[in-house]
Amino acid sequence: AQQTEKGKQKTRITGYSEGAQSGWHYLTAFGGNISICFILFEGLCLQHDSLTQSYLINNLFFVSGLCTVLQVTFGIRLPILQGGTFSLIIPAMTLLNLPEMKCPDWSQNATLVKASSPEFTEVWQSRMRTLQGSIMVASLVQILVGFSGLIGFLMRFIGPLTIAPTVSIIGLSLYDTAGDKAGSHWGISAMTAVLIILFSQYLRSIPIPVPAYSKTKKLHRSNFFLFQKMPVLLGILLSWLICHLLTVSKILPSDNNQYGYEARTDVKGNVLSEASWFMIPYPGQWGMPSVSLAGVFGMIAGLICSMIESVGDYHSCARLSGACRPPKHAINRGIGIEGIGSLLAGAFGTGNGTTSFSENVAVLGITKVASRRVILMSGFFMILIGMLGKIGAIFSTIPTPVIGGMFMVMFGIIAAAGISSLQATDMYSSRNIFVFGFSLFSALVIPNWIMKNPEVLSTGMIKVDQVLQILFTTRMFIGGFFGCFLDNTIPGSKRERGLLDHEGDDEDLREKVYGLPFGLSSRLQSRPWVRYIPFCPSEDHSCPEKAEDTIMSQRRLSKHSIVDEML
Repeated sequence: AQQTEKGKQKTRITGYSEGAQSGWHYLTAFGGNISICFILFEGLCLQHDSLTQSYLINNLFFVSGLCTVLQVTFGIRLPILQGGTFSLIIPAMTLLNLPEMKCPDWSQNATLVKASSPEFTEVWQSRMRTLQGSIMVASLVQILVGFSGLIGFLMRFIGPLTIAPTVSIIGLSLYDTAGDKAGSHWGISAMTAVLIILFSQYLRSIPIPVPAYSKTKKLHRSNFFLFQKMPVLLGILLSWLICHLLTVSKILPSDNNQYGYEARTDVKGNVLSEASWFMIPYPGQWGMPSVSLAGVFGMIAGLICSMIESVGDYHSCARLSGACRPPKHAINRGIGIEGIGSLLAGAFGTGNGTTSFSENVAVLGITKVASRRVILMSGFFMILIGMLGKIGAIFSTIPTPVIGGMFMVMFGIIAAAGISSLQATDMYSSRNIFVFGFSLFSALVIPNWIMKNPEVLSTGMIKVDQVLQILFTTRMFIGGFFGCFLDNTIPGSKRERGLLDHEGDDEDLREKVYGLPFGLSSRLQSRPWVRYIPFCPSEDHSCPEKAEDTIMSQRRLSKHSIVDEML
């Protein structure tokens, strides 16, 4: 009882910083969401329309916050943030680069874009509506896979040797986009990358003394690890400031034909003054969505990759939160809610879906604060940001080479994150080296050759040609297909393939962590028909009680864990 009371007291002591902790979570999500938006702008022909760019940035933050609240309340119920997904970027850009979807030449001229506003609006909105419809239809598949329990069956065939080439190729496929942005001014891009690396790797353990207050220590000095918690944002802000100083001092060229012009901070015009202070995103704001068969197949491939990554994030988040492994019904519910999130993202017109943010799972390990309340506050903060038009306008004015420097760091991390999933496998095995190497290299070679020789997929039926073009030029689909096929057909032990379950997972209070809110779990568990619903907890899913020292060992994993909240 004394130990439990100490745990509660610790929770109250650390509770004063929940608002600040939620800030670090949504600021961490900032880099990923902004990156997704700036990649899509090119495919949507929006390079020269900063005001519309700001609207789309607001849109993605609003939907990310909404989906975060849904996931934490009714989904997996772990402290995990939702945001845009890079797995939909490749099929989206492939769809937008089809011959009939390419941007007209006049849309590349900033002067003509402003002069022909009604015509230009239809150009980008027609493309956005196609993305919307394709994402919404594909999200129905994700909802079905989640709430039907099919995700558990699929995970039997999807191991690290499938995940590694699928996720790695997402980052590797975006090298061209990163190079184009960084090439607008290599000096500024390199400076941005160096600053992010400096803050995140070399200065991450250096504390900044700040004043703090608690009931026990009163007013005192506390160490705040600024560089550890927001290295990407700090790097962007500092580079942004330097670009502004170079602009006002007239060091950067004012002629848009000269190298380095895009590093100026006044390129985006009067977007800050033109943007409204307050806006409310709503479904269908860009018109009635249209469906592309090719786009639907591409988005399904992307969402499959997203689901695989999310299941891994659930287990990582549970471990860092001091909770036991998520039960099947919670995983089913989490994937189903992510499908609903992607459906909402499509309906609101973000041009993207939603997924669990791996970056914010890492934040749990850094801050040691694994609280649902913190993530809920982060979700509400993102909803608020999405309604403040000036915020999106500020983000849209980030100079192009600064974005390029951020891309170089972030896309490299995505590629490395995929490769890191191989740590569970035996990489001394020639079998595993072959499966991973062949899958990864095939994902680079086959799409590249087909893009250079599109006539080989000509069947005489336009819709079929588009579907084949999307699938065979989507690198993560090729890499994931070969990885899954080879891993499940070439003989190998489960230990060699990295498929053995980890032993020693704690099972205490599982239903109190993963059960439905508002007392619904206890009401449903007594119903005999509940056991047939894959996303509802039943008595069969309950965990046996363990010794109290096990519970306390869980609590010691964090300053403020889900176990603390439940107790």
